Amino acid sequence: MTIARLADLLDPRTAPKLVLKVGSALLFARGGVPEREWLGSLVAEIAEARERGQQVIVVSSGAIALGAARLGLEKGGRGSLADAQAAAAVGQIALAGLWSELLAQHGLTAAQLLLTLEDLEDRRRYLNASATLGRLLSAGAVPVINENDSVATEEIRFGDNDRLAARVAQAAHASAVVLLSDVDGLYDRAPSDPAARLMPRIEGVTEAVHAMASGSSGSGLGRGGMTSKLQAAEIATRAGISLAIINGTHPRPLQRATGGDIGTLFLPTRRDRGRKAWLGGRQRMKGALVIDTGCAGALLRGGSLLASGITGVDGTFRRGDPVGVRDTDGKPVAQGLVEYTSAEIERIKGRRSEEHAELLGYAPRSAVIHRDQLVLL
Repeated sequence: MTIARLADLLDPRTAPKLVLKVGSALLFARGGVPEREWLGSLVAEIAEARERGQQVIVVSSGAIALGAARLGLEKGGRGSLADAQAAAAVGQIALAGLWSELLAQHGLTAAQLLLTLEDLEDRRRYLNASATLGRLLSAGAVPVINENDSVATEEIRFGDNDRLAARVAQAAHASAVVLLSDVDGLYDRAPSDPAARLMPRIEGVTEAVHAMASGSSGSGLGRGGMTSKLQAAEIATRAGISLAIINGTHPRPLQRATGGDIGTLFLPTRRDRGRKAWLGGRQRMKGALVIDTGCAGALLRGGSLLASGITGVDGTFRRGDPVGVRDTDGKPVAQGLVEYTSAEIERIKGRRSEEHAELLGYAPRSAVIHRDQLVLL
C-alpha cells in the first residue's frame, strides 16, 4: 500500500514510520517562551500514532531561540556565530528536557540526537546514524533530532531543518515526512493573494513548482521558507518517501490536516535506495562538471558519464569526491562520485577513451562517473 492522500499518513499500513518536523516559530512565542499547550496537543497526537503502531521521529528546531531567551541575547541569538553557538548550547538542554517531559506524560521515552551536515554527507557516519535511529525505534524511543548548532558553522550546516528532516527520513527508511508550517501548504502564488489556490497533491518538484514558492519565513524565528521545503520534498521523493506540508499553527495539527485533507502532499517520483538515495540527498559538492547535450541524453538513458561529453570543469577535487553535473545552460542534471581528480579530467575532457592512456600515463578507468555512483536530479 502507498500513500495517496493526507489521511494515509496516519495509517500504519501505508506510513509505518513518520518523520515530523517542528519549527521554532511554532514551538515558541516571541521571547522564547514555549507554547506548551500547543506542543502538548502535538505530543498527544504522537502518542496516538504510537498506539496505532506507527514509529515517530521528531526533528525539532528551537534550541537557539530558547537559549537566547535564557541568556538574554539580542536578535534571538543570531547576532553573531558565537551568540548562536552559545545559545544553542544552552537551548539544547532545555529543548530536550521539554520534549522529554511532555512525551513522558504519555509513557514515551525521548532520545536526543544532534547532527551536523557532515554526519549525513559522509557515508560511514550516515550509516552509523541510520543504525542508531533503527535501534532507538526498535527499543520504543522517540528520537528528537536537531542540527548541532553549538558546533556547526556556515560551511558545515544544513541551514534549516526541512532538509535535515528529509535526510533523516532517508537514513531511517521512513515512509513519510510531515513539515509543520505557518500556512496550509504550497499555494500556486503568494497565500496573501485572494486568488491563491492550495495545491493538494504534487508529483515531481518542477521549475514551475519552484516558481510558486517564497524563500522567506514570516515569523523571523526560523531559517526555512517554502523554498527549503521544496528542496526537502525533492530529497524525500527521489528516495520514495512522501512529504507533506501542513499548517501547524492549530491545536492537533495532524488531525486537522488529515481529517479535512488540508495541506500539500508530494508523491514519490522514484524509489532510490541505499547508496543511490544517499548520493541524491547530498547537499554539498566539491566541484562540478559541465556536459554537452549528447552526454546529458546518455545519462538520462542510464549511461555512465564519459570524458568525451565533458566540456568544462569547475573546482578542485580528488578521486572519490562528490561533484555536480550540469548542462551547458547551467541546469543541474546529476551528481555522483568521480573516478578522477579535477586536474586529470581537465586533460581528458572532450577526448575519446582510446586517447586517455597516452594523456594520463596509465590505463584509464571505465568512466569519469560510473552509473552506479551517479544519481539523476
